[in-house]
Amino acid sequence: MQIVLLPGLDGTGLLFSRLVSALGPEFKTTVISYPGDQALNYAEHESIARLSLPRNGPYVILGESFSGPIAISITASKPPGLVGLILCCTFARNPLPVHARFKSLLGLVPFSLVPKVFQTPFIFGKYSTRSLRAEHREAVSRVSDQALRARIKAIFEVDVSAKLQQITLPILYLQSSEDHVIPSRAAAHIRRIAPAARMVKFEAPHLLLQVMPSAAAEIVAGFATQLK
Repeated sequence: MQIVLLPGLDGTGLLFSRLVSALGPEFKTTVISYPGDQALNYAEHESIARLSLPRNGPYVILGESFSGPIAISITASKPPGLVGLILCCTFARNPLPVHARFKSLLGLVPFSLVPKVFQTPFIFGKYSTRSLRAEHREAVSRVSDQALRARIKAIFEVDVSAKLQQITLPILYLQSSEDHVIPSRAAAHIRRIAPAARMVKFEAPHLLLQVMPSAAAEIVAGFATQLK
């Protein structure tokens, strides 16, 4: 079984290293990365992800945070070989509608300062460690302000709810109880549209896969194994 991993806002895929290690050799993983120096919308990110989809054998796709809408859109199109969808701390439509009012101000945000602000308590909270902060800094340092602004603007405008409704494959949603980035209503919205989706909640921050890779890998592996 193969697992395709679509990254969060940094888009590098570097932050999947702990999860990949926890999954072990039983699973072949394909880590998608997006260009760090280009201002792309969701459709353009999706086109990049599609280029790396497996050409043979069954696989599941995991969309983390920013990439949730991409994973949903790909799954709705029913590509050959895809047998399941995993969503992690993510959304089908703009999870912060109030903030969308300020998208015209994105050009004024000094994104070089954002990582320090988000890491504690926003991203890691009480789970913050020196190594996690270092890994996050390294990932974000590879992404330009232009690319980050474009991704945040895309979040403000996205809505793949109709595509989610078209999905007939099994869905697993991983949710964090202490996620201060994506509100719980985002998961509730997904469950309303896809009531058969399996929801698993962890006592963790937004970066669930990085803070609790072994626990997350166990659930992901169990879900994927059932689909073989």
